[in-house]
Amino acid sequence: MGNLLEGKKGIIFGALNDMSIAWKVAERAVEEGAQVTLTNTALALRMGETQKLAEKLNTVVIPADATNIDDLTKVFEESQKVLGGKIDFVLHSIGMSPNVRKGKPYDGLDYNMLQTTLDISAISFHKMMQTASKIDAIAEGGSVLALSYIAAQRTFFGYDDMAEAKALLESFARSFGYVYGRSKGVRVNTISQSPTVTTAGSGVKGFNDLVDYAERMSPLGNASAEECANYCIVMFSDLTRKVTMQNLFHDGGFSSMGMSSLAMEQYNKN
Repeated sequence: MGNLLEGKKGIIFGALNDMSIAWKVAERAVEEGAQVTLTNTALALRMGETQKLAEKLNTVVIPADATNIDDLTKVFEESQKVLGGKIDFVLHSIGMSPNVRKGKPYDGLDYNMLQTTLDISAISFHKMMQTASKIDAIAEGGSVLALSYIAAQRTFFGYDDMAEAKALLESFARSFGYVYGRSKGVRVNTISQSPTVTTAGSGVKGFNDLVDYAERMSPLGNASAEECANYCIVMFSDLTRKVTMQNLFHDGGFSSMGMSSLAMEQYNKN
């Protein structure tokens, strides 16, 4: 246990179960001296184990739909009451594609479902920051993070319309990062994480093969959920007060690779 986040107050969006990166982030934040509140949709709270995490961390769960402005307002207002002050850090760990879940091919997307994908996985990030900004919920010099994936820049078979959502998510971080930086000194970044075995990630077609491929391609191997949580803690801390509007790759070097010897060996075997 350390004190990187001593005295800081945070909100964690998206902790579902102990496989979730958001779950690991919440645990590590408290270990580093922070107080947090947790939030997720009512459906996710019924399906997952968020209440169990809240009990472990001696905090509360605030049910909310991150696409709903009234719900987001409630999250920020109630969190300030529970934690006793303005919010120092926020994690957006939210993503879902009905098209991917239902196995729609990329050239056969349902456009109503596409709008849902974008609203849940990306536009919710803008709504979250706009809501917080309007009620002045985030403290001067605060840190806002969202979790992304390299499919925002490169095409990955089976990731489909989630790729567009991640690209939009990263754009919001840059655009709102400027506005929030100028107005309140708040920094906004995205972390582009390795493919990670979570409830959400495992819904992508061929996910296990993707994890294996990334592991072979990355000089340091895939970054785990626990390692991602550690990176998030650094980004929430005062050590990164001048880092903003960045998409930060946390992928063992995958994003800089063309071909690796381990991947080549595997192809030669085949």
